Amino acid sequence: MKTTKNILLLFISCLSVCSVVSQSLEINGQVKASSDLEGIHVLNISAEAYTITNNKGRFEIPAHLNDTIIVSSVQYIPKTIVMTKQNLVSGLLIIELEDRITQLDEVVVGKVLTGDLMSDIKNSNAKPDINFYDVGIPGYTGKPKTQKERRLLEADGGKFVYYYGLVATINIHKILNRISGRTKKLKHLVRLEQQDICMNKAIADFSEALFGHIELDEALKTEFFYYASEDPEFLEVCSLKNEIKLFEFLIDKLLTFNIQVESGED
Repeated sequence: MKTTKNILLLFISCLSVCSVVSQSLEINGQVKASSDLEGIHVLNISAEAYTITNNKGRFEIPAHLNDTIIVSSVQYIPKTIVMTKQNLVSGLLIIELEDRITQLDEVVVGKVLTGDLMSDIKNSNAKPDINFYDVGIPGYTGKPKTQKERRLLEADGGKFVYYYGLVATINIHKILNRISGRTKKLKHLVRLEQQDICMNKAIADFSEALFGHIELDEALKTEFFYYASEDPEFLEVCSLKNEIKLFEFLIDKLLTFNIQVESGED
């Protein structure tokens, strides 16, 4: 009788474990790291689910057995976890992240100084650069414009009407470019150029964080960045110069891109 009871209990336990393993469960996670724990990205690639950690490094995300979880942040090395039976039964996932350290080659900047200030100044070959203001000429000292930006400025620069006392002069060049559509075309080319610059920066800064632990063809990786850059919000987010916002935008686009790839859409 006791043996039968033990077998029954074992059978019930196995059923419970199998039930837990077969269904999607909400996993409670805890990220441990050396500094800031808030806003770390947690992505379930298999279930296409995404969340971020709170200020204590905690998060919740749905998962099945063998789902691949990627934990990533700009300041930490990305980490990949495959969900096990133990994770599902316990409902708890603890992840320790390592700091991302960029090692730079040792360089010597400038000459070796003697410690005598007057002697070092006297032996220095440094000369101040001559600028527009040194010779009394007003000039543009901002970021140099690209060729396409200069063409747009030439086509659409200035006002439509200039007033010189009682005399008004019309900017025919600007008006004709607007009417002919040349200005619109040049604006489109400038936008495409800015889009390419932002896309190349995103590839350089975030490829490792997005694809470092995902087996994906290089062609699909390139296709993803083109897909993301075609979103009307891409250029706006990129212009904010906020790496966290741009990374969050790319994560959202990666989820929708994966859905399209798996469904066979173009």
